[in-house]
Amino acid sequence: MDIILSISIAIGCLILGGILGFILFRYIVKQKYNQIIKEAEIEAEALKEKKQLELKEKFLNRKSELDKEANQRNQKMQSYENKLKQRELTLNQQNDEIQKKQNEVESQKINLAKQQEKLDVLINDQRSKLEAISGLTTEEAREALVESLKDEAKTQAQQYINEIMDEAKMTANKEAKKIVIQSIQRVASETAVENSVSVFHIESDEVKGRVIGREGRNIRALEAATGTEIVVDDTPEAIVISAFDPIRREICRLALHQLVADGRIHPARIEEVVAKVKKQVEDEIVETGKRTCIDMGVHGLHPELVRIVGKMKYRSSYGQNLLQHARETANLCAVMAAELGLNPKKARRAGLLHDIGKVPDEQIEIPHALYGAQLAEKYKEKPDICNAIGAHHDEMEMTTLLAPIVQVCDAISGARPGARREIVEAYLKRLNDLENLAASYPGVTKTYAIQAGRELRVADKISDKEIDALSADIAKKIQDEMTYPGQVKITVIRETRAVAFAK
Repeated sequence: MDIILSISIAIGCLILGGILGFILFRYIVKQKYNQIIKEAEIEAEALKEKKQLELKEKFLNRKSELDKEANQRNQKMQSYENKLKQRELTLNQQNDEIQKKQNEVESQKINLAKQQEKLDVLINDQRSKLEAISGLTTEEAREALVESLKDEAKTQAQQYINEIMDEAKMTANKEAKKIVIQSIQRVASETAVENSVSVFHIESDEVKGRVIGREGRNIRALEAATGTEIVVDDTPEAIVISAFDPIRREICRLALHQLVADGRIHPARIEEVVAKVKKQVEDEIVETGKRTCIDMGVHGLHPELVRIVGKMKYRSSYGQNLLQHARETANLCAVMAAELGLNPKKARRAGLLHDIGKVPDEQIEIPHALYGAQLAEKYKEKPDICNAIGAHHDEMEMTTLLAPIVQVCDAISGARPGARREIVEAYLKRLNDLENLAASYPGVTKTYAIQAGRELRVADKISDKEIDALSADIAKKIQDEMTYPGQVKITVIRETRAVAFAK
């Protein structure tokens, strides 16, 4: 019991001590809290006073700045007002001066009107006197003056045109000649050797009888199969094959060669050999086209265009082999394009293809240049190439610089000495047409076509002022109405000479 009582007392003491300690702790905390609050209030009051002082100082500084700005603005406003007053004074002075000048102008207008009236009266008097002296009215005198001025203007215009043409020739002719000569010098040329017959040489005249056959059946079968005419006459060791188509002549020549070498000559064998030779010639045409394109550096042509190029080997124009002409024109085009800073590959391509319309597979009724352009377009050639082909005889409008180059090089290749042969009748007819065309102009007394039709001399009875116009008119008419290779020089002869060229 004593132990329990002691424990209870101890526990009670502990509890009492804890309560007293808690009360004491609470008291101490409350005192500390009051002290902290008091210190915080003191500190806050001090901070408040500090902030108020700072705000007051900032306010005073800002007020002084605003006062300075207000003073500056007032000064600026005052200066602006002074300037405006000065400008107003200046404007008032200017208005006064303008008003004075307007008054002066008005007075001058009045004086001028009076003087104009006096001048009109004097002019009318002088006009009346002049009409009385000359016997012409004003309208008649004006018409006479206009006519005289027209004649004078025509003369001056013609002189001006001549001066411009002379100047252009001096500056451009030299360079053009240089380019053309360089182009020609760098291209090898061949003379015309083509004709309408081929000669097949045989070892002995005994072969002629075997070619003719019994009652001429062999020669008739060969002519029917090849479309040629075979002439077996007294010419020793030779058989003449005649046809305007070189391909037919070549097929006939090769067929004869195989038949004579084989020794078996009869109609069935002839047909078999001719069919075989035709296939060989077609293969040779394609091979020639490929070889030509490789030699010329022209790539990417359609196979049909390659075949047409090879077919040119067996065509001629005025005795000039068409393939050689195309190669020569292509080389000239490439050289000339390089000299002019253009693309030589395109120019060579256009030059090689410019006459593909001359070897059609069917009968055509349009000019070969237009047909060639259609073929080129059909086989996917570029538009500038097609235009150059179609425009090289002025049958299509030129739209690229390739077209005039092809036209010029085609003329150079066809017009150079030895390039072509002309039939005598056609040659004489061209000369007569030239002379008759020039003789149709009034005032022309005599005409002479010289230098193989490349120059036309005209004698006339017109005035010196009119000979330039006459030579130009004749040149234009020749250019529009006649077909000729190269150019024709027209020389009108009187006391002076005027020269123009139809190109």
